[in-house]
This record gives sequence, structure tokens and C-alpha cells, in this order.
Amino acid sequence: MDQERQIDPAVQGNRTISTDEELLQRSLNGDEAAFVAIVRRYKDPITNFIYRFIGNYDDAVDIAQETFVRVHRFGHTFLGEVKFSTWLYTIASNLAKSELKRYRRRYGMSLADAFSKSDDDQSWDVPDDSFMPDERVDRTRIAQEVQKALMKVSPTYREMVILRDVQQMSYEEIAAVTETEMGTVKSRINRGRAQLQTELRGLYNELFPTNDV
Repeated sequence: MDQERQIDPAVQGNRTISTDEELLQRSLNGDEAAFVAIVRRYKDPITNFIYRFIGNYDDAVDIAQETFVRVHRFGHTFLGEVKFSTWLYTIASNLAKSELKRYRRRYGMSLADAFSKSDDDQSWDVPDDSFMPDERVDRTRIAQEVQKALMKVSPTYREMVILRDVQQMSYEEIAAVTETEMGTVKSRINRGRAQLQTELRGLYNELFPTNDV
């Protein structure tokens, strides 16, 4: 994933495109427009990552907002040892994991268990289902089923599958975000994909039935 070089409305008047690190430094120097540019650049991907990890869009929006609050408040702690995007996703990941733990302590079940028992399909609305390839089928329903399946994957594996297959991060970036060895990252992604494939088998068979003679 290479979002550092995207053009933002707040900075496109400049002759050169500001990097994330440049925007952060300007923000630390009191340039609020630079911070706004960071938020515009990462708001949607960060919210999407959190949503797919915890399964509730409203909570994902709140956690994304808290992520940027912490960037604004603790930006001075960023030392450039990793890419800014890696640092940002690490903050979002830690906040999302904390939310999962709080939910389990409070209600005695995981978010996945809670939502799997809900009959309200709105709980599974996915704000961005543009990745779905087949226009012949109901994209909203597929997106809901994919999200339900994701929530049944072990959280440890789920996070890495989302970072790799949805956020398009490299193995190196995922290892940095999750503070995990490279070999473990690859192993967990493979296991997560296998779990997801198992959960989605029924949907796949329904959408693409085999015509056995």
C-alpha cells in the first residue's frame, strides 16, 4: 500500500505533493490544514480497516476518530523509525483490539457472537463494497455475508487477512503494525484465509452451483 503520494484537496495547490511525514511535521508546527490533509488521506481506509475487524460501523467511526485524536496529541512521539502509515495503523489496530476486549468483558461474548445472533441486516451494511467483482448478484448481500464470515475468523488471523487482502499491505508492513515476526505473519494469513474460505463455502456454492450430470 502506497498512500503517501496521493493528492489531497488541502495540499494540491502546492507544486509538490507533501508526504505523510511532511504533513505531520507541519501539523506539529501549528499548521492545522496539514492535519486536515492527513485525516482526508487516511479517514476512509482506517475506518474500513477497523470496521472489517470489529464488525460494527458506528464503533469503527468512533475508533477512527480517536485514532486521529491520538495522532494530533502524540504526533511528537513519531520518530520516523517506520512509515507514518505503519504507525497510524498500529494506533488504530491497538484501539480496535481494546474495543474487542472491552466488549467481551462487558457482555461475556465477542462482537462476532453478538452480531451473528442479530436479525438486523443493517448491522452488516458495508460502506464500501466496490471490491465485489460480479455485478449480476446483490452486492450488498454478498458484502454482508463476507463480513459475517470475517467475524468468525479468529481475531488474530482476521486482522492480518484484512491488512493483506483488503488494505493491500506488504508482509513487511503487517509485521511492523502487528509487531510479529515475518514467518508468523505469513502463517497466520494462510490460516485466516483457510478459515474464511471455509465460512464462505456455502455462499460460493449458492452463487456458483455446479451442474453435475
